[in-house]
Amino acid sequence: MSDELPPQIAPDVARLGPPVGAGKAIPAEGSPSYLFLAIVSVVTLGLDLGSKQWAERTLDMRPPLQVIDKYVDFILARNKGGAWGLLQTTSELVRRPFFLLVSALAIGFIVTLYSRLLPRQRALKWGLPLVLGGALGNVFDRIHYGWVIDFIDVHVTRNGLEHHWPTFNVADVAICVGVGLMALDMMLGKRTTQRAALPRHHDVHEPEKTAEEIAPQEPPPQEPVETPAKP
Repeated sequence: MSDELPPQIAPDVARLGPPVGAGKAIPAEGSPSYLFLAIVSVVTLGLDLGSKQWAERTLDMRPPLQVIDKYVDFILARNKGGAWGLLQTTSELVRRPFFLLVSALAIGFIVTLYSRLLPRQRALKWGLPLVLGGALGNVFDRIHYGWVIDFIDVHVTRNGLEHHWPTFNVADVAICVGVGLMALDMMLGKRTTQRAALPRHHDVHEPEKTAEEIAPQEPPPQEPVETPAKP
């Protein structure tokens, strides 16, 4: 076999260059900023720990502090369980390792999910750091005290009876807001996927035909052909 290249067709004709924009690289989607994750999480953690220290100094062994009359009070509570008093009466040998393991898994999941963020997921970009900061605040309490400090008491009176929401803290507020933003991101992402799946119609429409163009065209009349007379 010969190593010679095949002759070019029309070698004297100038070759066309690449189309406009064909040589430009497609911009890659930017990776999420871990600095943003750290800042929002640390600020959330600082607000939670600072508010808990204030609650311990101000509310310990004192009557409830009214914030919004008949609706919101500040009262110090030490919650050894989880949300809604989960595992409140369980042995410390079981309760503490369980909550620490669950918190560690949640923190790992949040960091992993944050690393896969897309630029359009703005709600999730804020929601994950809020959940992370709140989780770190409650984990700090469990490691340092063996319980979680709560002090926000929301209640309402109906038919003469006072109904209380389980006492919570700033970390719980951050977690709830973060989870709400995560749910919002899921709904927005679902709508985007549904819109992308819809068939796209061409923007160029054919001009509408007039009634004369739609009506069938009659063939033009043919002139009679004269036949020559016989001799």
